[in-house]
Amino acid sequence: MIPSAGKFGRMAEAVQSICIRLAVVVVMALAVAALAVAQTTQTAETQPGQIMGTVTDVNGDIVPGATVVLTGPETTDRRTVETSENGFFQFDNVTPEVPYQVTISAQGFTQSSTAITIGPGEVKILGEVRLVLAMQQTTVRVSGNPVEIATEQVKFEETQRVFGIIPNFYVAYEGDNTAPLTTGMKFRLALKVSHDPVAAAGIGIMAAIKQAADTPDYRQGLKGYSERFSADATDSFTDIMIGGAILPSLLHQDPRYFYKGTGSTGSRFRHAMLAPFICKGDNGRLQPNYSTVGGDLASSAISNLYYPQADRGAGLVLYGFAISTAERLVSTMAQEFVLSKFTHRGGDANPSLATLQQ
Repeated sequence: MIPSAGKFGRMAEAVQSICIRLAVVVVMALAVAALAVAQTTQTAETQPGQIMGTVTDVNGDIVPGATVVLTGPETTDRRTVETSENGFFQFDNVTPEVPYQVTISAQGFTQSSTAITIGPGEVKILGEVRLVLAMQQTTVRVSGNPVEIATEQVKFEETQRVFGIIPNFYVAYEGDNTAPLTTGMKFRLALKVSHDPVAAAGIGIMAAIKQAADTPDYRQGLKGYSERFSADATDSFTDIMIGGAILPSLLHQDPRYFYKGTGSTGSRFRHAMLAPFICKGDNGRLQPNYSTVGGDLASSAISNLYYPQADRGAGLVLYGFAISTAERLVSTMAQEFVLSKFTHRGGDANPSLATLQQ
C-alpha cells in the first residue's frame, strides 16, 4: 500500500521541526560552553598571586622585625608587614600583571628595594633578601679641662727651639685647637724667655753691635759695653713682661703668634702682617692687639729712666716703638714662612685640643 501525498507532507514537516529544534539546542549548548570558557579564562587572568621571602644579613643570619613595604602604582595600593621571628614575610592577594616595588628596611642596615611583577595565580618566592650593614658616622664630643689642656700644650711650647737652640716659645702651631693661657702660664712663658741663656747670649750680641755703632750715647770700653748690655736686657725684660704677661692678663689676650701654615700665600702673608696689631682673645675671638702695642710703648717709655740723657725724650719712645714694631713684623713673617721648618718641638708632636680631649 502506497502512502498518500498528504501523509508524506506531514512526515516532512515533522522531520523539519525536529531538525530545527536540534539546531536550537546545539546553538544554545555552544553558547553556554563559550560563556563558561570565557568566564574560566577571565577568572584565571585575574586570579591573585602571592609574594614571600626571608630577610637575612650578609652572613645569612635572619633579621626579625624588618619592615617590608609592598607599593603599587596607585597611592592606595600600599601594604606593610614585619618579618617574623624567622625573618619570613608574605603578601597575599597580590594583583597580577601590576608593577610592584618591594622595599625592606631594618635598623642598622641599608635599605633594599626590588621591582617585581607576578602572573595570575603565581606564587613569587624572593628567597633570601640579604641586607647590608649601614655605614655609620659617629661624632663624639668630649669636653676636657681647658687648664689641663693648656698646661700640656705650654710644656711642648717651652721645648720649641729653632735649630734646637734658639727659643721659640711664643708660637702656637695648633691654631683653633690651642687652649687659652691662664695668667700664671702667661707669666711663666715670659719669665722663661727672659731667663733663657740663649736669649741672654742674643742680648750680648746686640750690645756688641751697638757698641760698634756707638749707640746709645754710652762710653766705649768694657763699662760702656756693660751699660749697653744692661739697657738691652732691661728693654727686653720690660717688653716681654708688660706685653707678654701683664697686659695680656689684664686684657685677657693671648700673647702668642698663631701659625697659619695653610691657605694661599696671600692669606698667610696678611695673617703674618696683621699679627702685631690683631690678636686672639682668651675667648677665642680676634681683637685689637692692645697688649703688644701697649707693651712696646711702655717699654720704650721706661727706657727714658736709664738711657743716656742725650737719647731721652719723646723721640726715644717713638724710635723704640718703631723698632719693636718692625722687629715683630719681620718675626711674624719669618715664623709663618721660614722658622716653622726649622723649629724643633720636643716629643713626637705638639698635642692638639682635639687629641687631649679624647
